[in-house]
Amino acid sequence: MTIKLTRRAALGSAAALPFAAAATPLLAAGAEAKANSTIAKSFTLGDFTVTTLLDGSLPRDGAKEIFGGGASDEDFAKVSADNFISPEVAQFFFTPTLVNTGSELVLFDTGLGKGGIQAALADADVTPDQINVVVITHMHPDHIGGMTTNDAPTFPNARYVTASPEYDFWAAQEAGNRVGDMVAAKVTPLAEKMTFIEDGGEVASGITAVAAHGHTPGHTVYHLESNGQRLVLTADLANHYVWSFAHPEWEVRFDMDKAAATASRRNVLGMLAADKVPMIGYHMPFPAAGFVETRGDGFRFVPVSYQMMG
Repeated sequence: MTIKLTRRAALGSAAALPFAAAATPLLAAGAEAKANSTIAKSFTLGDFTVTTLLDGSLPRDGAKEIFGGGASDEDFAKVSADNFISPEVAQFFFTPTLVNTGSELVLFDTGLGKGGIQAALADADVTPDQINVVVITHMHPDHIGGMTTNDAPTFPNARYVTASPEYDFWAAQEAGNRVGDMVAAKVTPLAEKMTFIEDGGEVASGITAVAAHGHTPGHTVYHLESNGQRLVLTADLANHYVWSFAHPEWEVRFDMDKAAATASRRNVLGMLAADKVPMIGYHMPFPAAGFVETRGDGFRFVPVSYQMMG
């Protein structure tokens, strides 16, 4: 599987710029009071304002069974110890991202549906009815759970965007399939407001879809570019900030096509490292943003510190 992810093609021809060079704190209405928020973090990307929104976080046992398919117990334990984390327990983070393009508010994914997305948006001084576009990177429950609240659309004024292979696959599942049932309940009622995007298509000016299939049949990541600054929203390309980076070939339980998911990880992470383009990953430790560097045959996720904070 080859993903069209090059400087000259899907990701544009602008010279790669270190994101830290122009990253400044958001100082929109109310932002000074929210500067220390633990559930909403904002920064600028050219003319865009990007805000990561912590929908929730929880621990989960059985880390190797989830993230270490194909790894020996010894190798998994060593990588864990080298990074000061337990090989037994993983901490999960769920982080939708809001992009203010200056003309539209574009929300990527909607969280678990437990109220976390509304709380994080409120901390960013945004109400759900202000959202113009909701982009669904893929349709696992932790990404579509917040699309409706009490059977009503959470974002009543939004249009919706997703990849057609993703919707078509899950909509075709028979009753009793957990994800298919949630798609039927949360997504299908909004289908008349939905448009389907292809690899290389634009959600809005400066926001481009990049097919990164494997995790699910239509899993899509998104490239942002504004005034020469670039960032990639990697969704569930890599589900853990250590194991999935250090060994992209280690199989993840949630990846439907393991080989395609590995190819997507290597392709996208390799580009991010080579071009020094920052990323936001849905399951990265909050605020979910960082950089990628090569390390041996794999990679290392480098979380943001003050680069994006002022």
